[in-house]
This record gives sequence, C-alpha cells and structure tokens, in this order.
Amino acid sequence: MIAAALLLLATAAEGRATLGVWQSWGAFRDAAPARCFAIAAPIRAGAASRWRPFASVISRFGRERRSAIFVRLSAAARIGAPVTLAIGDRRFTLSARESAAWSPDAATDRAIVAAMRGARSMSISAVAPTGRPFADSYALTGAATAIDAAALGCAHD
Repeated sequence: MIAAALLLLATAAEGRATLGVWQSWGAFRDAAPARCFAIAAPIRAGAASRWRPFASVISRFGRERRSAIFVRLSAAARIGAPVTLAIGDRRFTLSARESAAWSPDAATDRAIVAAMRGARSMSISAVAPTGRPFADSYALTGAATAIDAAALGCAHD
C-alpha cells in the first residue's frame, strides 16, 4: 500500500521516470529541468491535510550540486514556531514557510542524509497556526538505496 501511494504521489508530473522503489522510498527523475530525487509518503501524518505530505532528498541541488532535504508537512507550521526533524537521538531544526520545510544549510543536509542512512524512522514535528502540535512519521527502510539511485540518475547531467 505504501508503494502504491508513493507511486501516485511521485508520478503525477509529465516526463517523470521511475528509477526504482525500495520499501517505502522511491527514486524518480524529471526530464525538464533535469532533476532526480528520493521521496516517501509518511507512514503517519499528524494532521488532516488538503495536500499530500512527503519527505524528499533532492539530488544535485544548487550550485554545489549537493543533496538537499525538502519536506511538505501535513499542516502549515505556525509562523516563528520551530520545525524539528528527529532521527534517532539526533534533532535538526528546519527552516519552514507554511507547509514547506527544508534544511537551513549544506552542512545540515549532509548530517541529515547521513543520519537517515543509519536509522529506521524519522519524524518531523511542528505547531499548526491553531496552536495544535503535530508530527509526521516516516519509515527509512529503503531510503539509502533510493537516495543513491537518485544521485546516480542525475550523475551525468
């Protein structure tokens, strides 16, 4: 069921190729502009949502051509409230605007991806504009393989 939801989530764009699906994570390549990414749907979304929440690792992002974390939360985050990504005993504060969250810098992206490779799950927690806390949870089984496949999918661009 997770794989079907993942494919539905990621294959909506025209010109998108599936590089592979491993457990709850998939890797995809967009043709124009050329970009590759690993993506997963949450195993538990903490808020009812009018959009589809996801966690992704974009391959070869920006001038440095590095991996970057991007998350769509299951609810908008309250302005000024922290958005925290937890992987095992590690905690990372993400930058956020409305329902989008991302790593504040390249060093944090590298640390998050390294932590994802050795963990079984991660969660992103925030507070909604109503004051209600919520958290979205993700299984990390297959994440490392999907991240590597996305990097290889755009290696020659």
